[in-house]
Amino acid sequence: VLEVDDNAIESLEGLYQLPKLQELSLKNNQISKLKALETLPTCPALTRLDLRGNPIHQTANIKSELCQLMPKLSSLSLMPVESVSLRERSAIGRFPAEKPGTKWSCSTWFQQCCLCCCRQSASRTALRVSSVDLIKSSTDQNRREHHTDRYRSENLIIRRGQPFQMLLELSRPFNPKTDKLHLDLKLGRFPEVSKGTHVIVPLVEDLQENCWEAKIIELNDKSIQLSVCSLPNAVIGRYRLSVVTSSPAGDAISAYNPVNDIYMLFNPWCKDDSVYLDNEEERKEYVLNDMGIIYCGTDSQIEERPWHFGQFDKDILPACLFLLECSRAPPSGWGDPVNVVRLLSAMINTPDDNGVLMGDWSGMYEDGTAPTFWSGSSEILRQYLKSGGIPVRYGQCWVFSGVTTSVLRCLGIPARSVTNFNSAHDTDASLTTDVYLDDKYELIEDLTHDAIWNFHVWNDCWMARPDLPAGMGGWQVIDATPQETSQGAFRCGPASVTAVRNGLVFLKHDTPFVFAEVNSDKVYWQVASNGECLPVNIEKNEVGINISTKAVGSDARQDITHLYKHPEDSEEERIAVETACQFGSKRGIYEVSSANDVYIEIKMNGEEPKLGADVKLDITVKNTSSEQRTFTLTGQVAVMYYTGVYKATVMKSQMPFELNPNQVDTVLWCLPHDRYKAHLVDQAMLMLTLTGRVTQTKQVLATQFRFRLCSPDLLIKIDGDAVVGEELKAIISFRNPLNYTLKKVNNIQSMATMTLTESFTPVESGPQKLLVSLDCHQLHGVYGAANITVQAA
Repeated sequence: VLEVDDNAIESLEGLYQLPKLQELSLKNNQISKLKALETLPTCPALTRLDLRGNPIHQTANIKSELCQLMPKLSSLSLMPVESVSLRERSAIGRFPAEKPGTKWSCSTWFQQCCLCCCRQSASRTALRVSSVDLIKSSTDQNRREHHTDRYRSENLIIRRGQPFQMLLELSRPFNPKTDKLHLDLKLGRFPEVSKGTHVIVPLVEDLQENCWEAKIIELNDKSIQLSVCSLPNAVIGRYRLSVVTSSPAGDAISAYNPVNDIYMLFNPWCKDDSVYLDNEEERKEYVLNDMGIIYCGTDSQIEERPWHFGQFDKDILPACLFLLECSRAPPSGWGDPVNVVRLLSAMINTPDDNGVLMGDWSGMYEDGTAPTFWSGSSEILRQYLKSGGIPVRYGQCWVFSGVTTSVLRCLGIPARSVTNFNSAHDTDASLTTDVYLDDKYELIEDLTHDAIWNFHVWNDCWMARPDLPAGMGGWQVIDATPQETSQGAFRCGPASVTAVRNGLVFLKHDTPFVFAEVNSDKVYWQVASNGECLPVNIEKNEVGINISTKAVGSDARQDITHLYKHPEDSEEERIAVETACQFGSKRGIYEVSSANDVYIEIKMNGEEPKLGADVKLDITVKNTSSEQRTFTLTGQVAVMYYTGVYKATVMKSQMPFELNPNQVDTVLWCLPHDRYKAHLVDQAMLMLTLTGRVTQTKQVLATQFRFRLCSPDLLIKIDGDAVVGEELKAIISFRNPLNYTLKKVNNIQSMATMTLTESFTPVESGPQKLLVSLDCHQLHGVYGAANITVQAA
């Protein structure tokens, strides 16, 4: 309880340090405007607020505003002190105060005085919301369609970019000609339209994609049913809902009720959401599965540790959002999964921000719970929420990872726990694991700070990475175990697994650290008497073994080492290591060629590659030196999403070259249709990566070439003249370029041509365009267009 009465209050910032505050009295101060209370934080425990004796003029709005800031507020005392003018004093009990321009008559005077009659008249004309039904039961349509039916919550939980429905009961029948309404959604303490935390959802006749809109789909007396669409990149979190109505009798806003708050989550089922995952079985595993296995032990004795993620358990979703609020990061950034997972990797540990779990590797856990005791995340998150943000004791890497998986899956981001055996901890950003020896080859402990753990557990999460070059999306590493700081905080990631695999350590976030964990060389240094360090031995296969995660749909262990690194001792793996080390603090370890006399160029061979046909590209290599050059190029072609997310490698090949002085050679590279046909996704994007190293100079050769397979066109022919109001026929033909049948309403055999005639009636004169599209499971993005000049009737 806090009483600050009879004082001149200028700032309430200090209340941030009082998370357990339940009662607050600010009587007889000088809070003259509601705006002065905007600094009042969201006090999660505050239930009573006394503002009596303050000259607050906006008493009609203050209660709903403050209740939105403090959901648990149950008692609010308001008794504004307002000065009354001499004219107004004389009017008290006799006549109402006049307003400028008011024309008085007996009837207007009577309406002002007789409040009973006035209210009865207004109720017959004004439009108000009597009740809101969000259709939020776990068995109802909204929760089932949004895959949120397993959350144990009484609130509506939906996923962004996907329609949901709601029912409104009004004070009278809705008149579309004169009545209007819109939904008002607010998130956070200071919602702003420009930042996406204050959303005004208009009522429209036809819904469109990728915008906030609502449409009446059923009108029944005083009840209306709305279908509401949200943005696929909307800010996630808990939205406060109000319904604003407008009619000739005036405007009204529904009273705020916490039971109508709406939880918005990420949506891996929505193609336009950056966490979209196109495999349903993987969505079931990485989003909906609340049980898992975390691997521990050693690479030769792998131990299974069952873990209950419990992302649907009671209070877990509020705990996850409370965690974001505790980060003090503005909610406007909660729509970007890159930003969200980076925040969470910091907030799940405690060294610098009082996060969820306190780490301890001492073996002394008397004042808390031993890390080995935990078997799930729910109790940890629930305890953190109940305490108002006091860290839970204690955790180690697998506990940090288990909690992280729970939070990410709860918020809708596909995630999994990943174990790396023989995991290196690089402390000096050398991208090597360094061991220092004296002149007698004995260990110098004071200099040897790097270590190799038997195992270390972190997380992979799935998302596009528009902030990185194409191909870097897909699985991203985040690590909540506090090991090293990143931009001043104990956090790690998201680092692209593809970037780690190829040694692209210059890409954010924390890619060098993750690369060192899985693929650094163990380097033994001898320290001479003069302080000079020379490498005396390099172990190349010591780090990053049996990288493991639970398999999709079973309890089997899946080895995903190949996603993190090329095969040990392969040319690609050595190139990745040596490329990465050029950005480390000890970049002189490996011999690096200064020669740059061999060049590679990739071009289209003739026309652009066609869908259904073999892909042919020309690879040109050029030796500009006066000596012979030999090398082998390794080619790898991968299917990509248009967002840059890697899907699958469809072919690998090797091409040896022996170039005489100043020789130029061009070879034909071919990707057969059979290699890619089963893996294509929307947009049919592929990327060819060529890597190699010149034998004589050690010059590293690397290049990438992105290309798209062109879909066949639909041919359109107009039969007759186009006139407004008169039926017109279009003849549409299409040839199936694939060597198998397309299954639509009418199947199209391989290499066959289909022709159909469609009739339509132009409704507007002038130049127009007729668009036709074809879509089926095996073939996407087939379009046709025809220009038409429509004559007036």
